[in-house]
Amino acid sequence: QVQLVESGGGLVQQGGSLRLSCAASGFTSRYHAIGWFRQAAGMEREAVACTSNTGGNLYYQISVQGRFFGSRDDDANTVHLQMDNLKPEDTAIYYCARARFGYCDRNENEFDYWGQGTQVSVAS
Repeated sequence: QVQLVESGGGLVQQGGSLRLSCAASGFTSRYHAIGWFRQAAGMEREAVACTSNTGGNLYYQISVQGRFFGSRDDDANTVHLQMDNLKPEDTAIYYCARARFGYCDRNENEFDYWGQGTQVSVAS
């Protein structure tokens, strides 16, 4: 059974850091890209970042470039999203999702399994 479980969310002050983790089970994560999406209250879900099966990273929101950093630990079947210098506008539920293939895509239709989400709240 394929599962993705996010962890690492929480409440931080502006300028703080969080490290999200996406633990995969039921499949070998090294063959798939893993994407990160977020949904703020009253907003549509948006693509934030993606780590390909080879470890390459794409950051889809200009606002997170230089602050968010993706990485993967295939031995642990886990993908991480390091989030530094957090801002109140980063407040959202963050989801990780498995891409159908090894390459990244910001289109949600290219992701077939999703985690339950983890809340990130940044206080000003």
